[in-house]
Amino acid sequence: MNTTDIFGLHAVTTLLQRNSDRVRCLLIQQGREDARLQTVLDLAGTRGIKVITQPREGLDQRAGGGRHQGVIAECEPLRALSEKALDRLLEQSDTAPLLLVLDGVTDPHNLGACLRTADAAGVTAVIAPKDKSAPLNATVAKVACGAAEVVPYIQVTNLARTLQLLQQHGIWITGTAGEATQSLYQADLTGPQAIVMGAEGKGMRRLTRENCDQLVNIPMAGEVSSLNVSVATGVCLFEVVRQRAVKAEA
Repeated sequence: MNTTDIFGLHAVTTLLQRNSDRVRCLLIQQGREDARLQTVLDLAGTRGIKVITQPREGLDQRAGGGRHQGVIAECEPLRALSEKALDRLLEQSDTAPLLLVLDGVTDPHNLGACLRTADAAGVTAVIAPKDKSAPLNATVAKVACGAAEVVPYIQVTNLARTLQLLQQHGIWITGTAGEATQSLYQADLTGPQAIVMGAEGKGMRRLTRENCDQLVNIPMAGEVSSLNVSVATGVCLFEVVRQRAVKAEA
């Protein structure tokens, strides 16, 4: 059976707390002793997970240059959820859903950062097409700092069809595009909402764009014409959070 490595103190701690059944064993740096690592060891002990001590060089090699912070979890691969999970999440949601749709984000670092931001913003689920999307690998888990374990990540066969399904659930589809005439800050984002972010450099695909209810842009004051997709995701999601907070207080 295939395995994957999750490394870094925060990512491994969250993995042990939320999904310890995936963990086969922990690899710990020989000679390292500190409170944060002891927390990891205590969690592993209560869950009956085998701990193996290795020299730092061995962990460095296994992490492929990644910053492992003295701990690597060998575990079963984290898998994306199926389209059926989306229906269940929407049915179970007791608040206005907030969904993040990533149309062709292929960089694992960007996916990890988007998942981390989605978790912070209280996103119901992150949706991406099965083709031309980053896999849920160790880099994603590390960058996400534990969010990959808790934020539902759903991969769908036909993204345009999924957007139509969301619309049937009363969810407004807001796409981001540099050429949009409406600013993010002019749009009403307080209701059930899906924010669509395009691929790095290319933006949304044509069919995705055509299935959006509205397009918005992020006003840019400087010489840079666009933001990194994970940064733009944070700007958009927290504008939704801000607008909802203002409405709740009104």
